[in-house]
Amino acid sequence: MAAPKKAVEGPLVGAVVQGTDCSRFLVFNSKTAELLTYYQVELTPEFPKEGWVEQDPKEILQSVYECIERTCEKLDKLNIDVSNIKAIGVTNQRETTIVWDKLTGEPLCNAVVWLDLRTQATVENLSKKIPGNNNFVKSKTGLPLSTYFSAVKLRWMLDNVRKVQKAVEDGRALFGTIDSWLIWSLTGGASGGVHCTDVTNASRTMLFNIHSLEWDKELCDFFDIPMDILPKVGSSSEIYGQMKTGSLEGVPISGCLGDQSAALVGQMCFQEGQAKNTYGTGCFLLCNTGRNCMFSEHGLLTTVAYKLGRDKPVIYALEGSVAIADAAVRWLKDNLGILETPEEIEILAKEAGTSYGCYFIPAFSGLYAPYWEPSARGIICGLTQFTNKCHIAFAALEAICFQTREILDAMIHDSGISFSHLQVDGRMTNNKVLMQLQADILHIPVVKPCIAETTALGAAMAAGAAEGVGVWSLEPDGLSAIVMERFEPQIKATESETRYATWKRAVMKSMGWVTTQTPESRDPSIFSSLPLGIFIVSSMIMLIGARYISGIP
Repeated sequence: MAAPKKAVEGPLVGAVVQGTDCSRFLVFNSKTAELLTYYQVELTPEFPKEGWVEQDPKEILQSVYECIERTCEKLDKLNIDVSNIKAIGVTNQRETTIVWDKLTGEPLCNAVVWLDLRTQATVENLSKKIPGNNNFVKSKTGLPLSTYFSAVKLRWMLDNVRKVQKAVEDGRALFGTIDSWLIWSLTGGASGGVHCTDVTNASRTMLFNIHSLEWDKELCDFFDIPMDILPKVGSSSEIYGQMKTGSLEGVPISGCLGDQSAALVGQMCFQEGQAKNTYGTGCFLLCNTGRNCMFSEHGLLTTVAYKLGRDKPVIYALEGSVAIADAAVRWLKDNLGILETPEEIEILAKEAGTSYGCYFIPAFSGLYAPYWEPSARGIICGLTQFTNKCHIAFAALEAICFQTREILDAMIHDSGISFSHLQVDGRMTNNKVLMQLQADILHIPVVKPCIAETTALGAAMAAGAAEGVGVWSLEPDGLSAIVMERFEPQIKATESETRYATWKRAVMKSMGWVTTQTPESRDPSIFSSLPLGIFIVSSMIMLIGARYISGIP
């Protein structure tokens, strides 16, 4: 006789989290915010040339389907009825660009990932067309002209991929970021799928006017993008459509947020001046600026934080973006073989206790905020014969913390806000050495929620709160209290300032490595062992003294 299904207190809400290196599906209790179960599928980006980063859209979609089905199986084993799932939210890596055929549902080429650098020549050509006294692109979008954002990736596809060109000519092409591709596919695909996005993802395309909250004709003309291939833009919390297949057929998809906006919601940063920093593939610090669309003079982005309902106000944020955080750890593991697993970096760094004067600038994709310097490339400097892999591991963690300090300093200058602490989330926050280093380098406490999955939680909250679903209250008295872990600074402020000043000197040395040549013009075979960047080491110590870096006496 089958066991009866377990009663759960309150409706459940699912969250699809689609990231650069994995997809997940998580299920939360809407009354307690408790995570009941989840399933994860790892993904491996492709690096066909130096500076190029791609993903297979069909692999991404299949991984999401697998995560949903496996999570439902796990719920069944827990004797929890999947019919308790009343809504699904989607949160995703932003900027990553896909074009597909709306008649067949087939992607027309691989997705060009947010980290990809192939569009540098495109950016340089477009920048010449912007009047020096009227940067209408930045004033309308809040973004600098950069390889980072979707418009230049889409422009590159239109210029270089014949399948995309032909589909646009034939009226068969659809463009979208990851959220659009997933929602269109999950709601029926070629058989009536909903082609949509939300304001947070749209605000990262460089085609969206963040003041009028519409696709902007002047921007589309500037990038020469046909407006009929763009998705409909909605709020971050509304019913977009229903699941058409699988165990959750008929369940509404009612939440959509870019991953960093979802983390801001999941951290419950609903008040102006509240900020959070997410440590994932990259590092992203967002500060809620309320209804004030604040522009930065210190290299930060102005972006849409969220709009939690059709009739709700749009909330803006200042954002500092760091391209390489956990990606540096994976580079040490996959490219240098210093680590057996990403988690091992905490053990090595703890063993060293210091970088011993070694500084790591992981500018594999140039430098993002606050520099926006595409000519920079990665360096490790300050090496001596004494340096070993433990010191380099420590320096890699310090690099993440120094980059965060640079962004926080810029945010203080722009906003005038003095932060008493920093709220953090993301998979790297499980590394206690990293969190303590961050508190030391910022010289303010670092506060980590005991709920690790704040990005997924934010997507679930938006989905559950949507009109027509209404199973999750976003009113202050309806929000569950979150228990926090706190890391206090343990070094003197003078030591923190000295180390930070040395870091800044090292950053200057990383700039200017790429001059007249663009990634497209280089022979990729030269860099086959370094798909994400150039590894430069003073006096070739890394090559000559490899035995010392490996810790061999």
